[in-house]
Amino acid sequence: MDTNPDVLSFEPKEPAPTTAEAFRPHPIRGPFNALFFTALNRYLDHVLRPHKQALFDNLPATVVELGPGVGANLRYLRAGTRLIAVEPNPALHDRLRARADRAHIDLELHTTGAERLDLTDESVDAVISSLVLCTVTDPVAVLTEVHRVLRPGGHYAFLEHVAAPDGTALRCLQRTARRPWSWTFEGCSCERDLQAVIEAAGFAETTIEAYRLRSPFLPVNPQIAGIARKRS
Repeated sequence: MDTNPDVLSFEPKEPAPTTAEAFRPHPIRGPFNALFFTALNRYLDHVLRPHKQALFDNLPATVVELGPGVGANLRYLRAGTRLIAVEPNPALHDRLRARADRAHIDLELHTTGAERLDLTDESVDAVISSLVLCTVTDPVAVLTEVHRVLRPGGHYAFLEHVAAPDGTALRCLQRTARRPWSWTFEGCSCERDLQAVIEAAGFAETTIEAYRLRSPFLPVNPQIAGIARKRS
């Protein structure tokens, strides 16, 4: 029996945890992550920009973003965009609001977890996320919610880091770093097979590109980017 918590499936399970159960702010990690991702904002955008430009091109006037953090993706939204930001970490809210104001983005901040979105069925045309499914408690529940809130023909654009192939030195490094990495980055796992999870989520069409970053953050260098579209 496989006991790896990062092996995920769409089999029936208990209801997703409530927001309070899914995310509990930490007095040290929360502020640290806010500072860390603010300080590395330009560098991370430099290495991820080619993929993000392709993913976030021509988004509609209203967009849902899961885990916007301190607002790294606001630069890809047109001024005047209504952003429904699903961000349960209060340590990130002030920076997110300030950056949205500077970018002239109409920010609607939701503090629920992504496992249970407080949005009505088939109410939005686009959901985006980057480096988020690695941190959520239940990626399967998140993708179920994304599918639920998208209108027919709507799409989910994502960029995620994933597990390296079994037997490789990088996979060994990911396994070794797993616990301290997860503690530091609010539950982030570097061993999830998120491509398989996304492909099993019931979208009508899914396009995924696998690639490897050249960065000093070795555990997260294997990545995927893609678009999953709901049936029209």
